[in-house]
Amino acid sequence: MNLTAAERRIVFLTGAVNFVNVLDFMIVLPLGPDFARALAIPAAHIGFIGGAYSAAAGVSGVTASFFLDRFDRRRALAVCMAGLVVGTAMGGLAFDLPSLLLARVMAGLFGGPAIAVAQAIIADTVAPERRGRAMGAVTSVFSLAAVAGVPAGLELARLGGWRTPLFAVAALGVTLIAAAIALLPPLRAHLATSGRRGAAMLAGLLRQRRVWLGFALGGLPLFSVFLIIPYISPFVQNNLGFPRAQLGLLYLIGGTLTFFGTRLVGRVVDRIGATPVTLAATTLLTIVILLCYVFYVPAIPVLALFPLFMLVSNCRYVATSSTLTKMPAAAERAGFMSLLSAVQSFASTVGSFLAAQILTSAPDGRLVHMDRVALLSIAAGLLIPVLMLLVERSVTRETATAQAW
Repeated sequence: MNLTAAERRIVFLTGAVNFVNVLDFMIVLPLGPDFARALAIPAAHIGFIGGAYSAAAGVSGVTASFFLDRFDRRRALAVCMAGLVVGTAMGGLAFDLPSLLLARVMAGLFGGPAIAVAQAIIADTVAPERRGRAMGAVTSVFSLAAVAGVPAGLELARLGGWRTPLFAVAALGVTLIAAAIALLPPLRAHLATSGRRGAAMLAGLLRQRRVWLGFALGGLPLFSVFLIIPYISPFVQNNLGFPRAQLGLLYLIGGTLTFFGTRLVGRVVDRIGATPVTLAATTLLTIVILLCYVFYVPAIPVLALFPLFMLVSNCRYVATSSTLTKMPAAAERAGFMSLLSAVQSFASTVGSFLAAQILTSAPDGRLVHMDRVALLSIAAGLLIPVLMLLVERSVTRETATAQAW
């Protein structure tokens, strides 16, 4: 079933704003080796840069869950994205690791709740039977950022230094956010049915077993992939000898595959359900991780394996996200999504920091013990289809009960 014209407009505008948010986060990770050289950071500690953002996003997500459902979604989104842009610009002014970490904390404090508000807008305005397709379209901004933003950012960094792409993202953010907020309609319908506020709403959510299952389903995929994601760029350059000049091409191919793949997977989720898609994606992702990090064969092109990792991990994210948006009632949706965003941020932080503790840097810059990190990622990922099955059954039962009433 196709999206309506009104739904397509909301999805497009929300996706445009989310593009800035995603690009802000994504551009930092492949620039890790550039930061390391400029600021004398060990390659094994690059994960701390991404982890600082995620940790701050987790803290702000919990805090924002107390009050996000009290406001017009459009206004909440505008405030969050403005803070994100300021944090990004601060990153371009960093002069050492602590100042860079401070800037990423600032960006994370606003970026985390922004994701929650964007997901709540989609859930408020798109019918459940079309939500998988909508989430697939919004999630495709990850690939669009990889296709257009990351290669451009890497080239800007090569030509003008690592500060240049951060300033460029901040400038793009001001333009896109202003346009999207001006065109989004007021979104206040949830206020009429919101009978609970703050701590009472939070306590009500946390008393539900299925909510905890949802948090586990939302967090575990992020923990699994963020053991690996911050180290893709240094691993392919330092361990596999992939040239820095072609790094943008790696993200271009991965982003192109993901752009089309996530949109297709959104349709498949709506048709056959999220559990089969999650199982298939996890199986394929396990194989890809083994080939990338454990049993790598030099004859296998880097440009084939690592874009496939990006594609499959994002496809699994579409499946889990489309199911999780169906869990909360409208009046609790932004609060639930903010808590979920916090869980996901904490999960990615733990993944990034744990990998940093396992990995060490060899004198030539190679990452040591990456195979151990990969096996841990696989072990965590294998639990995800089981959680998906439990959550999907819980959502189905809750929907049937509501219809009976």
